[in-house]
Amino acid sequence: MDALLHKKVEDALDSIRPYLEADGGNVEVIDITEGNILKLELKGACKTCNMSQMTMKAGIEETIKRAVPEIKEIISVN
Repeated sequence: MDALLHKKVEDALDSIRPYLEADGGNVEVIDITEGNILKLELKGACKTCNMSQMTMKAGIEETIKRAVPEIKEIISVN
């Protein structure tokens, strides 16, 4: 996993983590593949929330794609 790319992704996630944590959830980077495919896992309340797909698409993916355009695809492993 590319350390610089991982740091950029973590920095982007840190900008939205307070919102996830406020609802008892979080997100963890599982892997960034050689093809710049990011694998994430929703944690805590986000894992079982019926709005998690909306959070993933509208919040997390949007934030990462804006901050880290090198990421080609984002996959939730939940």
